[in-house]
Amino acid sequence: MDGTREAKELAAVLAELKRRSGLSYQELGRRVFTSSSTLHRYCSGKGVPGDYDLVVRIAKECGADADELNTLLRRWRAATGQEPERGAGRESGQGPAPAPVRRRPLGTRFVLAAVMALVVLCTAVASAPYEAATTTVPTPAGATSWAQAPKPVDPELFGVTMNSSSGAMPSFQTGALRLWDSETRWAQVEPVRGEYDWSTLDRLLDGAEQEGLPTLFVFGGTPAWAAPEARKAAYPDGSRAAPPDDLDDWDVFVRALVGHAGARIDAYELWVMANHEHHYNGSVATLVEMTRRASRIIREADADATVVCPSITELWTADAHEYLLRFAESGGYQYCDAAGIKLYQRQVTDPPETMLEAVRDVDRTFQRAGYHLPLWSTGTTQTVTLNDPLQDDTAADYAVRFYLTGLYARHRGLARMYFYAWGNGKIPLVLQAEGQPPTKAGLFVARLQRWLAHADVRSCGHGLQIALPENVWQCEFLMPDEHGTLRKARIRWTHMGTADTPLGTGARSVEYLDSTAREVDDRETEHITERPILIRYD
Repeated sequence: MDGTREAKELAAVLAELKRRSGLSYQELGRRVFTSSSTLHRYCSGKGVPGDYDLVVRIAKECGADADELNTLLRRWRAATGQEPERGAGRESGQGPAPAPVRRRPLGTRFVLAAVMALVVLCTAVASAPYEAATTTVPTPAGATSWAQAPKPVDPELFGVTMNSSSGAMPSFQTGALRLWDSETRWAQVEPVRGEYDWSTLDRLLDGAEQEGLPTLFVFGGTPAWAAPEARKAAYPDGSRAAPPDDLDDWDVFVRALVGHAGARIDAYELWVMANHEHHYNGSVATLVEMTRRASRIIREADADATVVCPSITELWTADAHEYLLRFAESGGYQYCDAAGIKLYQRQVTDPPETMLEAVRDVDRTFQRAGYHLPLWSTGTTQTVTLNDPLQDDTAADYAVRFYLTGLYARHRGLARMYFYAWGNGKIPLVLQAEGQPPTKAGLFVARLQRWLAHADVRSCGHGLQIALPENVWQCEFLMPDEHGTLRKARIRWTHMGTADTPLGTGARSVEYLDSTAREVDDRETEHITERPILIRYD
């Protein structure tokens, strides 16, 4: 088939969607992982996407509805003379294969496969036998599907903040430690100028070393002697929410800390909640200068240490992004290996997946600033302790999905997540209170880490973008089986409600976070809930 006229008809639909979205070719290309010039070719009719999955991703980013997706299917089919593969998206690790159908003539079979994957599934949420219609299951913003060459899931993604000074460590599996609210603030380590109390820090570092866990030290809480007239911080130790009056005192403390800890500290967060007046109310220029000085001192003493720029909180507000831009424009991020941010839901009862909106906005702000540092999420909101506890089952589901959301945001540069906090039993979601056994949430997080040990992630997707019901999320991996052979596996869950989805070709077992499992075959469907499951394939 010539395809010229058909290509232009397809291009007209794509161009209109792109125009309506208001996105530039560069921004849209970034979101769907293709070049702006390639997108321009598709929207001008000078080229046709060879992969219908790409057409779907473009359409979804531009806000296409189910009818427009159906129109695109017809136009794409006419322009290419082919049908989407059964379970379009499977080769990129994104979508389930449709359930087997009775044998029909070849052409008819392909047409039915395409229609089932792209029409029926587009309306699956509304027609499925559960109460989860699209009108009652809002889609979290920022949920962009992505695929990549398989890359290892770093154990350090699964970090926790230590709210303990005893040196006791989590009794469930975790991947990294962050020291804050652990009696290691500057004012507690150097209560008098030049006099250091390393006892608490040493207990914590010794415990981390015994467990083989990388440790992130957090700066904050200027001693009263270093800024006597400054505003007090939100702690009873008299520490100040301000820089020291003389930055030479800062240099001396940083040099003493790095010299004492040596390689036992793997990373340094150069200030906590820098844009929150309870923690820092100095100028951006002074904070940039403190960052420059500390980075130089740390790198001279320990070239292998990771320098994390001061963390930014309240990312739901325009003020936070303006602060980030001012810090960037003043040159602060050039001194760091990673950028500290605080990811949390607007409300503690919101699904963890809603954090993706903040990740998306941070990514856009860094694009404006011209920096592309790995993002480390190092905590929660200042008011977390004011919220009521979550129910045990909800807490357990949310804890697992906190880390899965971090993994999902990997394509936007999110490299590490620190849950707040270990040891604290007075927060809405507790993994383990010090002196107590792990909660169900802690045990489920440990199970998730066992699932992902030695796994490579190759895609994450959501809803209609990957031919699943709109409330369903999925990440696909390569995981070693009992013989060490890498096999496909998927973790699947919903952010709200339930859905029944086919397991897909080659499915052989489903594992649950309570340690149970069952053998399956690829003709079965699985009832997906807000509690993630693992599907293994041959």
